[in-house]
Amino acid sequence: MSTEPVNPADAIATALSRLRARRGLHSRQHPHGRGPHGPHGWGRTPWVADGARQGTPAVIRMVEALAAASDPLSVSGLAEAIGVDQPRASRLVQQGVDRGWVRREVDPDDARRTRIALTEEGVRLFRGVRGERREALSRALAAFSDEESAELARLLTKLADNWGV
Repeated sequence: MSTEPVNPADAIATALSRLRARRGLHSRQHPHGRGPHGPHGWGRTPWVADGARQGTPAVIRMVEALAAASDPLSVSGLAEAIGVDQPRASRLVQQGVDRGWVRREVDPDDARRTRIALTEEGVRLFRGVRGERREALSRALAAFSDEESAELARLLTKLADNWGV
C-alpha cells in the first residue's frame, strides 16, 4: 500500500519518473544520438540541479530511486527500479561513486553482495533536483484548478501503476 504525496506536483513527478523507467531499455537513445533537448541526451529533464548538470537523466533517476528506497539497493534492484539492464546500472553506479553521490557497501546479510546507498552529497543532490522539479511542475500546473491538478496526479499515478501489466 503506497501513500500518495500530498502535493500534486510531487505525485505527478513520481508518476512520470516511474513511467520513464518503464519505457523500455532501448527507447532511451535517439536514433541520431541527440534528443529533443539538445546534444545532452534524449529526454533530458528540465529540472536537473546545477550540481547535477554533469549527470545524465539515468544518473539522476538512480539518485531518485536510492532516495525513495527504504534500504540500500543491490545493483540488480537498482537496475529494475530505473528501467535499465544490469551492466548499465553498474556503469551508473560507478559514475555516481566517481561524483561522490553514491557509495558501495557490503550487504550485512550476504558479504558476497554489494548494496548501493546515497552519500550525504547524493542526498543534497536529490533534494535540489526534487525542489527544482517541484517548482517546474508547480509553474506548469498554475493554469490548472486544484481539482484538475489532483485529477492529473491521480490519473498519471494510475497509468504508472498499470503500465506494462
